[in-house]
Amino acid sequence: MQVELMYQHAYTLGRVRLVGGEKVRVEAASMVGMSSGVTLETTATGGFFKSLGRAFLGGESFFQNIYTAPSQGGEVLVAPSLPGDLTTLDVTEPMLVQSGAYVASDMSVEVDSKWGGSKSFFGAGGGLFMLRAQGQGQMVVSSYGAIHEITLEAGQSYTLDTGHLVALPESMSFKIRSIGGIKTFLFSGEGLVADLTGPGKFLVQTRSQDQFLSWLIPKLPQPSSSSSS
Repeated sequence: MQVELMYQHAYTLGRVRLVGGEKVRVEAASMVGMSSGVTLETTATGGFFKSLGRAFLGGESFFQNIYTAPSQGGEVLVAPSLPGDLTTLDVTEPMLVQSGAYVASDMSVEVDSKWGGSKSFFGAGGGLFMLRAQGQGQMVVSSYGAIHEITLEAGQSYTLDTGHLVALPESMSFKIRSIGGIKTFLFSGEGLVADLTGPGKFLVQTRSQDQFLSWLIPKLPQPSSSSSS
């Protein structure tokens, strides 16, 4: 498949071009449009239990859609749910991808859920699970905001808020911890961070869904006591 990214970087649209008979796996609800003759099959990719783990632990849908191009070829347009960017990753080694970031991939790339470590005890804001992608092929991932790439040499380290981590190679060393003490955790707006150690390259999103929700929810109208009685 060939992927063209358009209208970067705030409202990116991906055009996936397929030759005749070629297939592409797309996350449910990520399809924007498709050319004439492209057929759709909805399946629980990898079987029931893998699909269950991907849905309830990895933040993705239970079902995924497989699009097949007709003999003359075709295209599928894809986009994420949130405003932000798309990028393509050439999967040549196992990759870890933030829950909810997977959009589409070659059929040769298999996506499964993976335990995310102690951050699970801090709720959804820490990201209970990451997705593990393996195989040989292209994968399209999304971000909330723009995508920033950071490369670390061997022995170099970097600390990142977990809500901003999009993807990294599984071989890259990282650990999750809370930043500061309990007072910092409760009152400063800072929570969990990932300490990453090179060598390796990882992707960062410039905005965090959880931080946006933390800002938005207190501003929403609250039901009055009279309406609940």
